Amino acid sequence: MIKVNLLNSVTERQGGVVVAVDQKINSPVSRLLVMSVAVAVLLALVIGIDVISSQMSKNKAESDLAEQKRIEQELAAVLKEQKDLEQKILNIDKRIGAIKKLRESQAGPSAVLDALRERIAMVPGLYLESVDQTGEQLTIRGNSPDENAVTQFGRSLEFSGGLFSNLTISTERKEEQVQQASVGTTTETPKYVTVGFSITCAYTPSKANTSKDSTVAANNPQPQSQQPNSAANPQKN
Repeated sequence: MIKVNLLNSVTERQGGVVVAVDQKINSPVSRLLVMSVAVAVLLALVIGIDVISSQMSKNKAESDLAEQKRIEQELAAVLKEQKDLEQKILNIDKRIGAIKKLRESQAGPSAVLDALRERIAMVPGLYLESVDQTGEQLTIRGNSPDENAVTQFGRSLEFSGGLFSNLTISTERKEEQVQQASVGTTTETPKYVTVGFSITCAYTPSKANTSKDSTVAANNPQPQSQQPNSAANPQKN
């Protein structure tokens, strides 16, 4: 009877296959091929990761650039609006200044006349002929039958709390004839004397004292004893 050792045959066959595989793996060509494939895969992986990250960085940079441009445009628009507003405010300030100057120039004569009217009302028998104003220089001309009235009016201007200052008063006595209604009389025409005055002073409302006590005291002097005044009564010859 023939005996066949199957175990040994299988083992031998498996060992041959293993040896063949080991020989293929251990060959330089196979090793070089495996290393080349591994390096190629790793290189492709690194390149792919780098390309993806670069593309993402590029997209982010473009997005940031677009955002910065949008912010820059908005800032430019805001700066333009601010510049336009500043120019409008400057124009409005100029107009307000011009209006104030115009109002001051218009209110100047009326303020002078109001200040003079208050003082003339306290001096009966005083008449104004003209009021000339050149800057701060004021020239007042008028007449009165009583020289004391002119003096009292000048005192009210002098003690005005700085509203009128640097007064210079000059007076001139004038004789005028009284017109009579009757005709054919031989009597001489009566005459009366008037006092013409000219007052030069400085009008400075910015330096005036708003206190009314000094003005009232100046406009209401202590009463003096009445004396006959030839300038207030008509003279007869």
